[in-house]
Amino acid sequence: MISFTTLGDTDDLRAQLGAYEAEHRALDAALAEMHAPGRPVDLMALQHMKKKKLWLRDTIQRLRSALIDDIIA
Repeated sequence: MISFTTLGDTDDLRAQLGAYEAEHRALDAALAEMHAPGRPVDLMALQHMKKKKLWLRDTIQRLRSALIDDIIA
């Protein structure tokens, strides 16, 4: 679990967000390649990659929320 209060300023959060987004895109491309017709599928690897992608999606959303200023006063 990421503690947003210990990551520091918004530059650190933005850097972490960028890294997670890049990893998410890489997993998306790898999953698309695994689903290519005629390729054998490693179900365990597929399941692991999908879980990692979901974790990344949730973490990216939390980081984006942390970067948004509290509009409601």
